[in-house]
Order: sequence, then C-alpha cells, then structure tokens
Amino acid sequence: MRIVNPSFGIVPGGAEQTVEREVDWLNDPIVLFGNNKPNARELLEGVREKLGAHRRIDNVDYIHKNSASQPAPPEMIETVTQKYRAALLALGD
Repeated sequence: MRIVNPSFGIVPGGAEQTVEREVDWLNDPIVLFGNNKPNARELLEGVREKLGAHRRIDNVDYIHKNSASQPAPPEMIETVTQKYRAALLALGD
C-alpha cells in the first residue's frame, strides 16, 4: 500500500526542495479513489460536485478498486500515479 502524505511538498525549514512541482488544485487532474464500500461513491460524487464550484471538473475522475477487502492492484496504482497529480480517497460505510 502506498500512503500519500498530504503535506508532501511542504519543505521543513532548512531542508532542500525535493518536489518537482506543487499540485495546482485548480487545474491539475485529480482522481477520486473509492474503496468500493457502501457510500464511498456517493461521498466522492458529492466531493466532485463541491469541487465544481471552485474549479473545472472535466479532469476529475472517479475510480474504485474491485474489492473493499483487497488492496488496489499494482497496475491500478501505477495508472493513477501516471495520469493524475492528486488523489482524494474515500472509505465509505
């Protein structure tokens, strides 16, 4: 499992910059990633709708893994990391 730190890109004092480019939350492609539990999709659809008040949403996509009890397959994670600059996750129930 790859865990993403939302503070990634914020450089602590005295540390060197390691980020290629910060996420542009108004324009960069975002994936809404669901765990396939009940209500995860509804939660993320609501997030997408709310994002639409602040940014374009034609590049905000929804995906979900096949099973809530299994990790996302490596090829799914690889696709997400190549296509999107940010991911918002939902753990429904």
